[in-house]
Amino acid sequence: MMLASLSVVSAQDEEDDPLGIRGDDRFSWSDLEAFEGVDLGGEEVVFFGPWQTADAESLNNVIAYFNSVVTNGRVTYFGSDSFEQEIVIDIESGDPPNLAAFPQPGLAANIAAEGGLVPLGDEIRQYVLDNYAAGESWVDLATYPDENGEEQFYGVFYNVNLKSLVWYVPANFEDAGYEVPETWDEMIALSDQMVEDGFTPWCIGIGSDAATGWPATDWVEDIMLRTQPIEVYNAWVTNEIPFTDEAVVNAIEMFGSIARNPDYVSGDVATTDFREAPNGLFTVPPQCFMHRQASFIAAFFPDDVDLEAGDAAFFYFPPIDEEFGRPVLGGGTVVTITKDSPATRLFLDFLLTPL
Repeated sequence: MMLASLSVVSAQDEEDDPLGIRGDDRFSWSDLEAFEGVDLGGEEVVFFGPWQTADAESLNNVIAYFNSVVTNGRVTYFGSDSFEQEIVIDIESGDPPNLAAFPQPGLAANIAAEGGLVPLGDEIRQYVLDNYAAGESWVDLATYPDENGEEQFYGVFYNVNLKSLVWYVPANFEDAGYEVPETWDEMIALSDQMVEDGFTPWCIGIGSDAATGWPATDWVEDIMLRTQPIEVYNAWVTNEIPFTDEAVVNAIEMFGSIARNPDYVSGDVATTDFREAPNGLFTVPPQCFMHRQASFIAAFFPDDVDLEAGDAAFFYFPPIDEEFGRPVLGGGTVVTITKDSPATRLFLDFLLTPL
């Protein structure tokens, strides 16, 4: 596996209670008993994914408890901003990790078609059906043709996020006399009012190293869901209609009417890293008032922002055409096995355990 260009984040040292929370009754500590003392046979399970910084820290906290109860082996996580490119190289070179977390199910499907993923089997598939809300949808999203064209179940979704959100600072809205918009037209009118008042409405950043651009496609997806029937959206996702289709172009232009308007946006959209993009919400005076991004972005807010205290909040990315209701865009990483082993299977069972 290629490690030279990765940022390596190792799990904490094996301890009985890595985070010092073993007595916290919010968790079902008895669920750890099924893994206590299990011998991994000297194996190091390598888990590769796109998560870094705060997300990687959260995952490593989970891994730390697995490592603290098993014996003779461990799980180690590696994260990279260039995951999509590097996982393809790793698999094609015959040196894959044991587990790979794909932020794009389409890429997982492509690799499955080349024989690069290991089917998870009926037992885990049934677990998802029985225990995930809308389980059948999650199973469908992780079921792809294998190298022989036969449908197989390959992954479980982990770290799922809600995307149709616009973040704002309630105190800034209150001070300026603004109200949360309930429609697209109201949101544009609010943006215009902010400009008239001498403010910049939006912070947008689409920078993400090798994956630069994905925040823009999230905007376009949200707009597509609000302006087109679901059949058109699905045809776009499956490449049955191109980006040059009139429906897609319309959504891109609607996004562009915000992102390319210098009065609307603080900073350079193309070069601003998505993790830094919301910072302008919290400056004094604010550099912007609104930021459309998924629920995970709160992990990148400044350290002194207290969500429970109401320092930041979000509103629903508003509907555009009443005909299409109030759709919600979601996203998540699908965890797959790319090199099978008993220890790999055991850790996947651990991830599915409701600790």
